[in-house]
Amino acid sequence: MNKKDLATLKKWFADYVAAYYTDDPDYNRSIRLKEEHTERVCRNILMLGNALDVSEYDMMLAETMALFHDIGRFKQYAVYGTFSDKASENHARLGLRQMAVNKVLSVCTQEEKRTITKAIAYHNAVALPLGEDERRLFFMRLVRDADKLDIWKVVLDYYHTRGEPRNKALELGLPDGPGYSQKILQALHEHRIALIRDLETLNDFKLLQIGWVFDLNFTPSFQAVQRHKFIQQIAATLPQSKKIAAAVKEAEAYVRLKAEG
Repeated sequence: MNKKDLATLKKWFADYVAAYYTDDPDYNRSIRLKEEHTERVCRNILMLGNALDVSEYDMMLAETMALFHDIGRFKQYAVYGTFSDKASENHARLGLRQMAVNKVLSVCTQEEKRTITKAIAYHNAVALPLGEDERRLFFMRLVRDADKLDIWKVVLDYYHTRGEPRNKALELGLPDGPGYSQKILQALHEHRIALIRDLETLNDFKLLQIGWVFDLNFTPSFQAVQRHKFIQQIAATLPQSKKIAAAVKEAEAYVRLKAEG
């Protein structure tokens, strides 16, 4: 893989996404959300790669993974009208099928294809595969971190400016009541990510988003969380209860520790 190949892949991505836009501005808003998300995840992965002194060749592989990590989101929204995998299908697997049908990675070697597709397949998985090659695990972790760093930005932009109409796709269709689940708080106390299937309210989803810090992998990622005050900003949109405050405090302490390297 070389720079020319990467440029070809970027052109294919742009053309593919452009075909999903319609005359419906509300529909287009969701498509644009994911297109812009992809652009920022690409920038994030380059930022992390530079901080970690990744080689130029590996940076190209990493950027390719970031470029296609959410390619399934466009087909998902067109077919199901949602970004909820629970209410439709796994967007990573859907994306990989789209890539296979269109022979997107034909410019790549077999080893490059395996590394790229593995990273895409596991970018949204609950856990990484056991017994996997360490090099592939590195790329999986890199994509996951780059993705989370931008999802925090996306949801916070939405929470800070949210009005009517609500973006139900971004909220996963969850009710926006004052309640929250003990099961989600417990996951935070245990330093693990809560399960999507346990979400009952939008507050649960916000708590889960705070819990993403326990799945970050690299020091520069934790430093970015600190720099942008992601945890504090999400916490400010939650009910002000002692139980929530205690869970948030644990997450903040974890980030501080990890950011020191």
